[in-house]
Amino acid sequence: MFHKKKYMNKYRKLTSEEIETLKHQCCSSDDWSKIEVAENFNPLRIRRTIMTGNIKLGVFEKRYTLDGNVPRYSGITDAVLHNCTIGNNVYIGKIGDYIANYNIGDDSYIDNVDFLCVDGKSSFGNGVEVAPLNEGGGREVPICDTLSAHVAYMMTLYRHRPVLIKKLGDMIKEYSNSVASERGSIGKNVVIRNCKVIKNVKIGDYATLEGCSELINGSLNSNETAPIHFGIGVIAHDFIVSSGTDISEGAVIDKCFVGQACQIGKQYSATDTLFFCNCQGFHGEAASVFAGPFTVTHHKSSLLIAGMFSFSNAGSGSNQSNHMYKLGPIHQGIVERGSKTTSDSYILWPAKIGAFTLVMGRHTDHSDTTNLPFSYLIEKDNESILVPAANLRSVGTIRDAQKWPKRDRRKDPHKLDQINFNLLSPYTIEKMMKGLNILKSLEQITGETCEMYYYHSTKIKNSSLHNGINLYNMGITKFLGNSVIKRLENTKFKTIEEIRQRLQPDTLDGVGDWIDVAGLIAPKAVIEKLMSDIENGEYNSIEEINEKLAKIHKEYYTMEWTWTVKKLNEYFNKSIENVTVEEIINLVMNWKDSVVGLDKILYEDAKKEFALKIRTSFGVDGSEEEKDKDFENVRGDFHKNPFVLEVLNHIKIKSELGDELINRIKDIK
Repeated sequence: MFHKKKYMNKYRKLTSEEIETLKHQCCSSDDWSKIEVAENFNPLRIRRTIMTGNIKLGVFEKRYTLDGNVPRYSGITDAVLHNCTIGNNVYIGKIGDYIANYNIGDDSYIDNVDFLCVDGKSSFGNGVEVAPLNEGGGREVPICDTLSAHVAYMMTLYRHRPVLIKKLGDMIKEYSNSVASERGSIGKNVVIRNCKVIKNVKIGDYATLEGCSELINGSLNSNETAPIHFGIGVIAHDFIVSSGTDISEGAVIDKCFVGQACQIGKQYSATDTLFFCNCQGFHGEAASVFAGPFTVTHHKSSLLIAGMFSFSNAGSGSNQSNHMYKLGPIHQGIVERGSKTTSDSYILWPAKIGAFTLVMGRHTDHSDTTNLPFSYLIEKDNESILVPAANLRSVGTIRDAQKWPKRDRRKDPHKLDQINFNLLSPYTIEKMMKGLNILKSLEQITGETCEMYYYHSTKIKNSSLHNGINLYNMGITKFLGNSVIKRLENTKFKTIEEIRQRLQPDTLDGVGDWIDVAGLIAPKAVIEKLMSDIENGEYNSIEEINEKLAKIHKEYYTMEWTWTVKKLNEYFNKSIENVTVEEIINLVMNWKDSVVGLDKILYEDAKKEFALKIRTSFGVDGSEEEKDKDFENVRGDFHKNPFVLEVLNHIKIKSELGDELINRIKDIK
């Protein structure tokens, strides 16, 4: 059994005996004096190999065990090497053409590869310009190894700040120049086998490449904690792939950045696209897409084009269009976080879809629902019908919010993207508040008895408007109550002054609008300050900016409370410095009603999944009793369903939490 040693190689020239041994084993060199070897080099491990240029060879003592328990020893056989440094215990065999200008790390395994070469000075994908969001150009983002979703967001959307764009571009250019080299690197413990063409590609530690067709001008930023896997038939040009990502099964990517822990496969194709962490692309196609974190598409006929998405799921046949026949594909669209498209949905760009919206049918009137989040956008008689806040009562929305943290596949301790998973945040609550005002204004202007209201190329039914007002109120109250209870937890107060003091904000940052910076939820003013600082030259690298963004993310809850205090002042119609115990108790009571009310709505929505009509096709050859038993054995019992039990438990826990706070403060004068 091979025990890994730590080698400190000191290189020397070949001895005449070693040269003769190599010649005897059908090896040759144009100049044996340019070959250097480690002290314990064993020439018997090199066979039928041509070596040209400057060559360094390590020791070869390792025994590999391949699939099927087949033994194989490290060494080099049937290869042509030019200007290469080969680490310790590397296996290289059956090289169809040659390996040129590479440093190959210890314990790597390269077998049956046609061509592996660095041709001239390369930046390995760094500095390649990707054109997301608009196929017509104008939003190009130069990619680099350290690109985060948030920096890319600034470069994509803030083109009205040319100094910012230039500063960021210069940083990426400087980084690209710093990694440019005429020598490529293949890290430690890398496996490359049965691949065809690999040219100008940098490969990090522990990466596995199996059966790839063509990789040209790119970086695989793999490491031991989060290896990268490239599988059979993959074609990739002008790319950067981040740690923990798997690209396989004939996927084709061209001019793409792929973030951490993504999965792309099953013949998926993408061009001019930015994928950030935990995206999944199977079967379909992406063109000029800004795929923010957790953008998912699994179906053959789905096309994502010229749009921005995040925390989204595209149903089968989902499609968008950005073409004007005279001026070409110049239009774009934004689908805000958490939105879904159903099967065969279609959106004609330009359009903007509000957060956590469900899109069904075809929509061609360029809707803008950004200030009416958690809605249904439905097609009826070729018109777009909006059902405001309907997704607040959907089991699917809550399930999505719960599953995203669990599906974060990132194992790399150094995370490029800062992700806020909160369903309710100043970002979404502010939109609910604006939505509430919009609905009330529509009702006031058009009248309470109007059957249909019109808003930004959509229609809203009377009943939908009133339900939306109720649901938005419940969502807002739920958030405010959550924040107050969290702020006052685990503290025994003696006076109202102590409570008021505890309710004071800890920072001035947080007031005003909040934005979703591709997964990072933050005050707009804080992001504006960061961009101004970049423009003023206070940051010198993308890494420094990423560190600042991580700090902003870490301070989310502190800044969230500052925002909440401002809204509580409006809720109480007075400063928080003058709030009374009775007013806090009333807020908590309203919070309980909202939490329990929403949970009961979710409970009833979940019950629909167990209705009689859902049991159609169960118990195919049996009686009604057998149908019920078949359904129960496959789907389970409603009252024992984990989500249902969780909803009921949530009602109990939240009710007790509210009661505990009320009992703790009710006797304070």
